[in-house]
Amino acid sequence: MKLVSYRKAGIDGYGVVVGEGGIVDAGKRLGLPSLRAVLAQGRLADLKPLAAMAPDFSLTDVELLPPIPDPEKILCVGLNYKSHVAEVGRDLPANPSLFGRFTNTLVAAGKPIIRPKVSSHLDYEGELAMVIGKPGRNISEADALRHVAGYSCFNDGSLRDYQKHSVTAGKNFQATGGFGPWIVTADAVADPEALELTTRLNGQQVQHSNTSLLIYSLAKIISYISEFTTLQPGDVIATGTPEGVGARRDPPLWMKAGDVVEVEIAGIGLLRNPIVDQA
Repeated sequence: MKLVSYRKAGIDGYGVVVGEGGIVDAGKRLGLPSLRAVLAQGRLADLKPLAAMAPDFSLTDVELLPPIPDPEKILCVGLNYKSHVAEVGRDLPANPSLFGRFTNTLVAAGKPIIRPKVSSHLDYEGELAMVIGKPGRNISEADALRHVAGYSCFNDGSLRDYQKHSVTAGKNFQATGGFGPWIVTADAVADPEALELTTRLNGQQVQHSNTSLLIYSLAKIISYISEFTTLQPGDVIATGTPEGVGARRDPPLWMKAGDVVEVEIAGIGLLRNPIVDQA
């Protein structure tokens, strides 16, 4: 099942994607304001019957939003592929390396990623994202994936010059990352740790890997995070990027206005964003 959040006629909604790009309006049928609210009330299963209904409208009739537009937390794992650790010249981390992103740093599929005026060092990072569906603290690895509502594509866009002196700044320029186009529910993903991931810039492959090569498993990431904070429904966890980032190429490959970046994960979807300069 694919779940989207969207804006139509100035009103935010959410729905189930059916057929060839149709949407069933889930908010109208459940009476809840958002997908995050659905997860918080433990009503994800109530969306399943909607997948058999006729669509209310088409994906082309709406403006997509990030699948969870209002997460309480966006947490990202750095250095989680050995190949990426090697290309940046770092030692393997003894524990998952984490940083946070703000909600306003992410844009939906199809929306422009904005290169800020103060830097030209805008880099791509294709990643698998997990969306939490069930709250928990001190979650065991054995139980961890039961807390996942679903998976999505994520582009952890980074300003590398700022990142050198402040990870928080380098990872949190407004509208520099992508998230979407939808969430594929966990029951529709046979093995989230065997997913092919590809990033393309202007149609050229720049990253290609598989989530089977993660240093820290998805379960370990969830368990580790839950040691210090309670994971809540709708929280987003980006699981790390593989080798091939622009900063480590010779010469460096920075994203610029007019470029198009894509993150595709087999069985999940294709996240495509154009690049524009800050006005």
